[in-house]
Amino acid sequence: MIASVRRVISVCTLGAALAACGTVEAPGGGRTAVPSTPARHPAAPPTLAAGPAGLTPVFASGSRTRGKTVALTFDADMTADQGPRAAEGERFDNPQLIATLRALKVPATVFMTGRWAEEYPVQARGIGRDPLFEVANHSYSHYAFTADCYGLPTLDEDRMRADVDRAFKAFRRAGVRNAKPYFRFPGGCYDRRALRALSGSGVTAVQWDVVGGDAFATDADAVARQVLEGVRPGSVVVLHCTRSAAPTTERAIRTVVPELRRQGYRFVKVSELIGASAGTS
Repeated sequence: MIASVRRVISVCTLGAALAACGTVEAPGGGRTAVPSTPARHPAAPPTLAAGPAGLTPVFASGSRTRGKTVALTFDADMTADQGPRAAEGERFDNPQLIATLRALKVPATVFMTGRWAEEYPVQARGIGRDPLFEVANHSYSHYAFTADCYGLPTLDEDRMRADVDRAFKAFRRAGVRNAKPYFRFPGGCYDRRALRALSGSGVTAVQWDVVGGDAFATDADAVARQVLEGVRPGSVVVLHCTRSAAPTTERAIRTVVPELRRQGYRFVKVSELIGASAGTS
């Protein structure tokens, strides 16, 4: 281009000029219009439609007839009042488990409490930004949404929605991008009142159909057997990502993963199972 040119040369149509063009400095001091790159937004994660009377939908397993898929899920539990125990050295994380999942190239969904993300922000951010994983909501406090739930403190109904929202905020502060709109009730305990309290929040409640039995377990082989005996096509397996409360999980995974692959199973995230159930994948 000749250096003395001082006019704007448009490469966009006139009707789109304001919306889709930018300008750059041309040689000689002029301005040359260039097309802007359209912003790319990730597709919204699949969710289920609300249940009767608008209640929060609940998902427990995927299709039994659309291939041998299985979702491993891990609850990263830490209650709002366990900070002093963490300060004294108790470990509520399990970095070796995450490392093993990465080494085995196993997609997984981590249901994380907001308090866990606050205690381990570097790990939360690493999990949240790794395309192998997805982060979902396990409440902020890990307090129960019903009475008589494994001895957990109980939230009042008017605090339930706020506790879920607070967890999402804790994820963002930790640097977790695009946490999924999935929620797992602490202890898996819920009732109609809890589903009503979360109505309109946009979350899909995620339960499971296979209990790994790793909580407070000391026998990794027994945990592995329980998972392998329970898995069916479309299964959601619940396990834990907390060293102090589930010390055998990583060893069990090293048995479970190769055996399920030998049986022809493909590991997926919860979002894929929900997407298939919702007809979006």
